[in-house]
Amino acid sequence: MRLFVSIDLPDRLADDVADAQRRFADAEGLRFVDPEQAHLTLFFLGDTDPDRLDEVESALTRAVDDADVDPFELRLGGFGVFPALDYISVLWAGVRDGGGAAETTRLHEAAEAELTALGFAADDHEFTPHVTLARMDDARGKDLVQRVVRETDPDIGAFRVEEVRLTKSTLTAEGPAYETVASFPL
Repeated sequence: MRLFVSIDLPDRLADDVADAQRRFADAEGLRFVDPEQAHLTLFFLGDTDPDRLDEVESALTRAVDDADVDPFELRLGGFGVFPALDYISVLWAGVRDGGGAAETTRLHEAAEAELTALGFAADDHEFTPHVTLARMDDARGKDLVQRVVRETDPDIGAFRVEEVRLTKSTLTAEGPAYETVASFPL
């Protein structure tokens, strides 16, 4: 099964995420994420043997304890891209400084430490807390995306984070389907 560790956005923010995506509606080559499935990935495990679930859940329990993060408010705002504005593969909304970025990073670091100790691969890039809005399949709309990212800095919404989740992702023809496997309260 394909797994990742996430902070899920509440349903009430789906319209705000959709509003943010609309700023890029005329950009050809973008494939938008379903706003109702918006989340912040803390750690991607990838394909995982179901027999390892118990050890993964134990590791995540330790990680949340080690991170020592109390429930916090997470504020989404601004736009960014990966890997760079010259070559865009992912368009995202960021986490505001002082709006949960430090807490999110601590949770990521603790999850990464525990899960890499179990043999899962660490990310090969620096962690940037974000919510993916779209993927760029080709560069036809690159100029519009670059302009909106450079010229706008919207507030997208805020919510209280009280848990992290281990999430199963099933790839379908209609897009990924997500299912919570376990929750870990802060």
